Amino acid sequence: MSKKVVTFGEVMLRLATNRRERFTQAREFEVTYGGGECNVAISLAHFGVDVSFMTALPDNDMGQACVNYIRQFGVDTSDILRQGNRLGIYYLESGASMRASKVVYDRAGSSIAELGPGDVNWDDVFDGKDWFHWTGITPAISKIAAETVGEATRQAKAKGLTVSCDFNYRKNLWSGEKAQAVMKPLMEYVDVAIGNEEDADKCLGVKAEGVDVTSGELDPEAYKPVVEELVSQFGFSQVGITLRESQSADDNDWSAIYWDGSEILIGDKYPVRIIDRVGGGDAFSAGLIYGNIKGLESRALIDFAVASSAMAHTFHGDFNLVTEKEVLAVAGGDTSGRVQR
Repeated sequence: MSKKVVTFGEVMLRLATNRRERFTQAREFEVTYGGGECNVAISLAHFGVDVSFMTALPDNDMGQACVNYIRQFGVDTSDILRQGNRLGIYYLESGASMRASKVVYDRAGSSIAELGPGDVNWDDVFDGKDWFHWTGITPAISKIAAETVGEATRQAKAKGLTVSCDFNYRKNLWSGEKAQAVMKPLMEYVDVAIGNEEDADKCLGVKAEGVDVTSGELDPEAYKPVVEELVSQFGFSQVGITLRESQSADDNDWSAIYWDGSEILIGDKYPVRIIDRVGGGDAFSAGLIYGNIKGLESRALIDFAVASSAMAHTFHGDFNLVTEKEVLAVAGGDTSGRVQR
């Protein structure tokens, strides 16, 4: 029997400027949808994984449009609650060259921000599931959302699910001090920890020494002590940290390190010409989850996760739309980009 995954978090209406315009230039926005945990679910669906997405959306046309959009990719949306008053929104201004991308949130009072403990029947949501994934974005949305994440995580662990968490620190939502106050207690229930090169610092207070994430160069060896400290403090069974070397808004180098419970592995580095960088870390999470539920050995697992997340940067929008076969080809060394015909 194949293993089943459930992810939980907010999905938002994404309004992006066209042609890399600034917000102040734009006279129209492109409509798509996205959100960390939803991005993971859609990536897993493309890998052939049985996956469901749990959230709360308003019971109106905007909520239904969002459900329809997610469902087209093969994600089970049957657990989504229809309640609350609004769909959260985020605005994206894509950068270019040395000009950074920008995100502006408009998500206060969204349906999931008002989803409280007791509103979800987690026994039903987790019934028949093997893996539960959430990110640090959801508890940052509101105090009540943080309480609901705690309820979900505790119940998932009690029911024997493997629990993964992508720290996903968002400075526009909370401070490092607040993040640590909320996130540290929740780590008791997390098996697989995932983050980028600075998440562990902001969310858990574990920092790589002598590292400047704005320099465009990162030494993977500097993150081995971070992994060791995370495991020592929180008892994680696995840790994955993505490494983004950003030369500009257009060109990044992408890699990761992975602790499998016994050794630390460094993934291959991919030079990436950015189409859209939003969702790269989510694609890594999906690759890591996929590798676990498929029983890949550690080297194959990190190769798959890094390759799939590198490829995520080649799509417009939040979602990683590559297939298992395409990722395996890239992980196997075929990065030529030759026309397939």
